[in-house]
Amino acid sequence: MKQIIHVTTREQLNQCLDIRKEVFVQEQEVDESLEIDEFDESPDSCYHVLVQQDDQPLATGRMRPYTDDTMKLQRIAVLKASRGTGAGKTVVLALEDEARRAGYAYTLLDAQCQAEVFYRKLGYVTISTETFLDAGIPHVRMKKTL
Repeated sequence: MKQIIHVTTREQLNQCLDIRKEVFVQEQEVDESLEIDEFDESPDSCYHVLVQQDDQPLATGRMRPYTDDTMKLQRIAVLKASRGTGAGKTVVLALEDEARRAGYAYTLLDAQCQAEVFYRKLGYVTISTETFLDAGIPHVRMKKTL
């Protein structure tokens, strides 16, 4: 069974960063200086989740306030071996649950175009009129009412 961890320790945060480095930096060749930012400095810098199974990290994501009523989901990453297992959906739903609990009405995210269908299945609607590049990768902006 998948375990959702609300990141509170440096060790847990490092596991999240390791997943992101493997997915974004190694697989997708995003420059590490673009991937790791001020919201990764400590577990308190941003709200992070880590999904594990049998004590093995599978996926991660983070979120932070975007506007008064909208939380922005970011850096959602699933290790290659765990794709298709529901780990990504688990991350998104855990972040949405926390955003809802915190009183936010919407979640927003910038999805890689190749993941747009995945997010659409989770109830997200594309709100950008054109694709845009983020770290050299085509993205669309998507939003969901919680």
